Amino acid sequence: MIKFIFIFLLPFTLFGSKILSYNIYDRTDRVDVMITFDTPYNGVIKQSSSKSKIIIKLEDASIESSKIKRLSSKFLHSLTITPMAGYTQIVAYIPSSVKLKASKTSDAYGLRLRFTNKTTAKKDLNKVTKNSLDSLPTKKDDENSQRYFIVIFILIIGIGVLIYLRKKVIPQQKSDKINAWSFKENQTNTPIPTNDENENVTIRFQKTIDSKNSVIMLDFGEQSFLVLMGNSNILLEKYTDDKPTSQEDFETILQNRHQELDQFLKVEETPKDPMQAYKERAASIMYEAQ
Repeated sequence: MIKFIFIFLLPFTLFGSKILSYNIYDRTDRVDVMITFDTPYNGVIKQSSSKSKIIIKLEDASIESSKIKRLSSKFLHSLTITPMAGYTQIVAYIPSSVKLKASKTSDAYGLRLRFTNKTTAKKDLNKVTKNSLDSLPTKKDDENSQRYFIVIFILIIGIGVLIYLRKKVIPQQKSDKINAWSFKENQTNTPIPTNDENENVTIRFQKTIDSKNSVIMLDFGEQSFLVLMGNSNILLEKYTDDKPTSQEDFETILQNRHQELDQFLKVEETPKDPMQAYKERAASIMYEAQ
């Protein structure tokens, strides 16, 4: 009995899977050729290509007769399916910018031949990679920690710039105490080199209040900083989008902060430690950012 069963199944083992049908789906961004087998196809798929055609060999697959299909698609011009000895040959005539991707269905009863542009396939791969990265979980604590380190870094840079300016740039001027905030204009825009060759700290605007204090608008990267420098080195404000663009805007800011600057100048006799003042200002910036 077993011998008769073996003899009955022998033709199927010899000829492998048989192609029952094929369907072509012409899309705007691709062409799909779906091939259906009578049994799960487990044969080897071989592929070779040139500028104008792709040859696919389906080993252990058969078809009753040759098939020819012509298309007016920009991805596939024509398709021929020919039975050969021990395999089935599929020849696809394509433009040089098209590539082929072959994949089986989960049950192996079907085979999909997808013809797409090489650039489209590359974009799809980049999109999948980007979506995978975007789906990675993030932690809120990590964001707060990163924001904190950014503020600390900016403050360190600011301290270095202030020390440099105090020693090298700002001359000691003899002038009377500020009178109704009508002081002489002293606008500069001189780049100050830092350790990073790709970043510069520049003085956008500068006003001398008295012989010991000045108000300076510093530019660093995409942000600007309003600094009171003198006996008390204090970071007054940080600007990102609404930074002043003219001397008149700078004057308006000083007029609006008239009382605040007067208050800082009144406590000159007991100035705070510069690092402590920056820490307090950094804490307030962190609180406002949250």
